Amino acid sequence: MLRRSTILKKESVDTLAIGSFDGIHVGHRQLINHLGSHGALFVIDKDQANLTPGIKRSEYAGYPCMFFHFLKVKDLSGAEFVELLKKEFPHLKKIVVGYDFCFGKHRSCTAKDLKTFFDGDVVIVEEFSYQGNSVHSSLIRTYLQEGRLEEANRFLGREYAITGDVVTGQGLGKKELVPTLNLKVLEYLIPHAGVYATRTRIAQTIYDSVSFIGVRESTDGAFSIETHILDATIPEIHGAVELFFVAFLRDNQKFNSLSELKSQIEHDCEEARKCLGTCRVYLRDFL
Repeated sequence: MLRRSTILKKESVDTLAIGSFDGIHVGHRQLINHLGSHGALFVIDKDQANLTPGIKRSEYAGYPCMFFHFLKVKDLSGAEFVELLKKEFPHLKKIVVGYDFCFGKHRSCTAKDLKTFFDGDVVIVEEFSYQGNSVHSSLIRTYLQEGRLEEANRFLGREYAITGDVVTGQGLGKKELVPTLNLKVLEYLIPHAGVYATRTRIAQTIYDSVSFIGVRESTDGAFSIETHILDATIPEIHGAVELFFVAFLRDNQKFNSLSELKSQIEHDCEEARKCLGTCRVYLRDFL
């Protein structure tokens, strides 16, 4: 996919897509497709984004994000909100919103009211559904929390990903089981506890991996997020790595001995290799 610059001065913006854009899912893509070469996302931020926190939204959208906190706009009337847009973006010619977009104090204005207050083009994107389900960030969160990764990824149009810093683990994996990178993850929604086929990005290299999320029932009882790199030896890692969730393999469970746990991990690795060797097609490929 051709990547556009995610850096753009406000004076150069002529088209805005407005919303919170947490997840940058296939529904959001319907808005993004209208942006053109000088478009940007006007992100109304409520400090609640946990599918794509912060500037990650720019990375996935392929467009610059202009962040405005909800508290800055929540008390503006509909007319005042549009005046703010025109002041911040003096060459604004087109606004793109979803069918359910509301603005103005107490959400008093609907998407159609934009055509009253704004003298440029207004594009209202219709509801986007798949197999009878309207695509929303809230539904993707539910899928992830329930372990329904395939459905979550289908709605995202990509593999769900989280970023974490490598931290010191209990040291048991390398000695008795398999070596893992232990991650401290903030900001992101953590998927359902269990074992996943994943890809792990370290610097600019992506490795096949199998990852665990949950309480270590069979050892110290602590919560952890761990990833084991498959079929590769890596040096000691410091800093941030990124996990891409490809397939859910099994729920977390307790084992009676380390040998039982190790045997299961070996089976998990084999299952992960099968999943990672299969090309997956997401809705985004057709949009």
